Amino acid sequence: MALSGQGRGAAAGAATAVATGRPFLALAWMMGAVVSFTLMAIAGRAVQAEMNSFQLMAWRSMIGFVVVALVVWRSTPGFAQIRTPQPWLHVQRNIFHFIGQNSWFVALTMIPLAQLTALEFTSPLWVALLAPFIVGDRLTAQRVTAVLLGFAGVLIVSQPGTSPIGLGHALGLLAALGFALNTIWTKRLMEYDTILCVLFWMTASQTLMGIALSLPTGGLPVPSVALWPWVLLVALTGLTAHYSITSALGHAQVSVVAPMEFVRLPVISTVGAMLYGEAVAIAVFVGGAVILAANLINIGVLWPRSGRR
Repeated sequence: MALSGQGRGAAAGAATAVATGRPFLALAWMMGAVVSFTLMAIAGRAVQAEMNSFQLMAWRSMIGFVVVALVVWRSTPGFAQIRTPQPWLHVQRNIFHFIGQNSWFVALTMIPLAQLTALEFTSPLWVALLAPFIVGDRLTAQRVTAVLLGFAGVLIVSQPGTSPIGLGHALGLLAALGFALNTIWTKRLMEYDTILCVLFWMTASQTLMGIALSLPTGGLPVPSVALWPWVLLVALTGLTAHYSITSALGHAQVSVVAPMEFVRLPVISTVGAMLYGEAVAIAVFVGGAVILAANLINIGVLWPRSGRR
C-alpha cells in the first residue's frame, strides 16, 4: 500500500478490503490518524526526557500487548487465532518493525518534527524499490521514476550543503526503511494470519526485545507518576493510528486515502513551531510535495497503470 510509515504494516492486510467510495468518511478517519501520529510524536519526546528509546519501546509494547490480548480474548475465535504456520516470518517482521520504530523515536529527539515526517513519507518508495527483489514484483519504469523522484524530495528536505546532515536524518531514513520492510513482510503474513494475530505477536515479541535491550542500557525503570500519561499516550496512539488508517481504507481506495496523509506535514510543522520553537522551513514543504508526487506516481494516480488502478 502507498501510505507512509508506522502502523502501515498491519494496515496493509486490511487494504484489500472493498472500498465503499465514501471519501469524506475516509478523510475523517485519516484526520484521526494524523492526530494519533502527532500526539505520539509529542508524547515520544516527553518520555525520552527520562527514558531511552529501548525502555520506551518496552513499556509501549507491554501496554499494547495487554490491549491486544484483551481484544483477542473477547473476539469470537479467541486465542485460537494466534496460532501461526509462519512463526519465522513473524520474527523477521517484528525485528524490522522494532528497528524502524526505535529509530523513529530516537530521531524524534534529534531533528525537527517536520523533517522526520517528510523522511518517513519515503517508506512506500522503499517498498516499491525492494519488493521486486524480495517478493518478485516487477521493477517497472513507473516505480523507478517514483523512487528517483522521491529521493530527490529527500535531498530537498535534508538540504545538503546548506544545513548539516546528521545522525537524526540517517535514523529518519532507517525508520522509513524499517517500516517498508515491515509492510512487505506483513503482506506476506496476511496470506496466513489475521490482523489480530499479527498484532499479538508484534506486541509480545517487541516487549521481549525492548526489555532485553533496556537491561544493559539502564534497566527498565517504572515510569514516574508524571510520565505515565505520556507512556500510555505513546502506546494507545500507536493502536488508534493503525485502526484509523484501516478504517479509512474501508471507505475509499488507497489512491484516494494516500494523499490525505500529506495533511500531517503542515500539522506537525505547526506543532513543532508552537511547542518546540522549530523553524517552519519552506524546503520541507517543497520536498514533502515532491515525495507526495512520487507516491502518487507509485500508486498510479499521476501515472495510471495500464488496465488497472
